[in-house]
Amino acid sequence: MKKELSLILIVVLMALTVHASEVPWNNEIDETEYPAAEDILPYDYVETNDDGTMILETGIEKNINLTLANCIELALGNNPEINIAFHDTLASDTRIRQAWSNYFPQFSWQSGYTKIKQLQLSDALGTNLTYNYWALGQITLQQMLYDFGVTQNQATIARLNYENSKQTLASVINDVIYQTKDAYYNLLYSYQQRAVALDTVKKFELFYNQARAFYEIGLNPKVDVTIAEANLSDAKLKLISAQNSVKLAVARLNNVMGIPYMDSYEPKDNLMFPKFDLNFEDLIDIARGARPELKQAEIQVETAKQNLKLMKKSFFPSITIEGQYVRGGRHPNSNDGYNYGAYLTFPTINGMLIKNEIKEARYLYDKQLAFAKKLQNDIYLEIQNAYLRLEEKKNSVPVALLQVKQTKENYELSYGRYKVGEASPIELKDAQNLYQTAQLNYYDALYQYNAARAEVERAIGKNINPDEDDIVNFSE
Repeated sequence: MKKELSLILIVVLMALTVHASEVPWNNEIDETEYPAAEDILPYDYVETNDDGTMILETGIEKNINLTLANCIELALGNNPEINIAFHDTLASDTRIRQAWSNYFPQFSWQSGYTKIKQLQLSDALGTNLTYNYWALGQITLQQMLYDFGVTQNQATIARLNYENSKQTLASVINDVIYQTKDAYYNLLYSYQQRAVALDTVKKFELFYNQARAFYEIGLNPKVDVTIAEANLSDAKLKLISAQNSVKLAVARLNNVMGIPYMDSYEPKDNLMFPKFDLNFEDLIDIARGARPELKQAEIQVETAKQNLKLMKKSFFPSITIEGQYVRGGRHPNSNDGYNYGAYLTFPTINGMLIKNEIKEARYLYDKQLAFAKKLQNDIYLEIQNAYLRLEEKKNSVPVALLQVKQTKENYELSYGRYKVGEASPIELKDAQNLYQTAQLNYYDALYQYNAARAEVERAIGKNINPDEDDIVNFSE
């Protein structure tokens, strides 16, 4: 009989909630102690539309919808690290022609004036032998004919350095693409966090208003209202944190894209669950041909080999021809002269120095071979770790989704029990918290999976775009 009476009272409550104060057995609500749900602090920064729905001030307006592809395109065009590596590549290209310039003629021109006093002759002859010497123009032309392969080695080293700088650029681009993907997925995750926090606030507003109504008609004690009020305030604090996470995620993505002051935008995509069917052996095969650092290791080994060859040519001479014409004398235009010839020029030789320079070059070559082997092992381990992490996250997503379904069902049962007076506010709060945590865990699992996929792509040096048919969207 008591249970039937409670059900009748609940029906009356649902019909007369607005006029609860007119029910004769109600308790009086102190509005300063238990204000309306929308007045419970902290909440003064939230505006409402005419229909009472909330307007969240997240610092992001729907001006531009950016996809992941848009963000990557912006990053490739604006990230300063890419710009630095690109110009370093251009500078390396010019060093090749600088090396070959040894085979180009060298031209010089000089003019001047000198006052000369011959000390020995003046002392011997007892007269002051002082005269002026003018060089109106002295033109020198020199051409190196052959240096026994030294210039060729230098040009080869410059070319290898250029190839190395191109791989550095590719490596920077690879890293920037990964950072952009991770930042974009993190932004999507922060949006989901905010949505869950907002949904939690709405639910606790409902609980609070219902607790007030139950208290007004005398069905529930005052402590239920206090608990509901505390729960609502805690949910709003979490909403503040979630909104700030969105702003931080936007700032991080803007920084990676190289446009920190970009206009307001919203991401267009959702967190997806794209399939990934490549096995570990496939990833290793792709990395051998695509990972820039592996190509760099090969180039650096060859560079060390060329340096060793160059050191062994330290004893070699160079063959040059030179011609010179000068006009001047005691007066600026009084006479002229010329000379020309061919020369076999040997470098200044320090046998001990050159011998040890050759030894150093050989040791550096052996060191580079060992470094290349170490780099291969490190990249192998990096790919293995990324692949195993991806497998872990791939298996976590379905489990997290199942947990969401279970906690949602548990919450709906608890809420139904609470509406008929069979459940306490604490039980309802626990059910709601479990449901909220499960949702956050699920979206975190999606974010971690997509981030792990991006890490695998960075490790192998190649982007793997899934087919649309292979993408599972669990967030719908």
